[in-house]
Amino acid sequence: MKFNINCDLGEGMSNDKELMPYINECNIACGGHFGNLNTIIQTIQLAKKHNVLVGAHPSFPDKENFGRKNITISDVDLAQSLHEQISLFLSACSQLAIKMNHIKLHGALYNLSCNDAKIAQLVLDVYLQFDHKFKLFVPYQSVIAQLAQKKFKLSYEAFIDRRYNDDLSLVNRKHKNAIIKNLKNACKQVKSIYSGHLTTLNGHHTKIKADTFCLHGDNPKALELAQYLQKQCQ
Repeated sequence: MKFNINCDLGEGMSNDKELMPYINECNIACGGHFGNLNTIIQTIQLAKKHNVLVGAHPSFPDKENFGRKNITISDVDLAQSLHEQISLFLSACSQLAIKMNHIKLHGALYNLSCNDAKIAQLVLDVYLQFDHKFKLFVPYQSVIAQLAQKKFKLSYEAFIDRRYNDDLSLVNRKHKNAIIKNLKNACKQVKSIYSGHLTTLNGHHTKIKADTFCLHGDNPKALELAQYLQKQCQ
């Protein structure tokens, strides 16, 4: 069993350096919910040292809420912000002579694009303004995946440390069981998803597909999870 682990990094946490050796791909905050050119460059340099692929991690322009709440914003302003975030990331990539491997939305915008066709199309229209040879990290059977499949290379993503609802949406973080903190349970979920099936929070068994598994860098047990997964699940 061999699977890719991706991690949200460059978000101001103290464990980026420790996590990097255990992952294959990283999603780097590019100014929406956190970050600036300097933090992006620092994270890319760290990724290059460990041969980790790099991707942009754009979000709602909302540092106050770390991009984890839906905000009121016009389509024009959202599109402009996303374009600026990706452009900033590409500028850092150019300076360090590295290619952008993928784009993965962050937080509330990620979740919204899964079921809102208008938002998903807005996001994709922004992506199309770039030389779109990069992959998109998207959830299996999501709205954005369905809209993007003819124009982009997709990498289906599932979460190591989050519980799922029956419709494959993520359980709200406010729920006491939304985050998987037990290492064995996280590994069990990864193995199940890798085999093509998922048990939801309500005990429902459903089909799922994943090419890459996300570990949140701000999870207090992120490093423990990464180390455990490498030893027990691969």
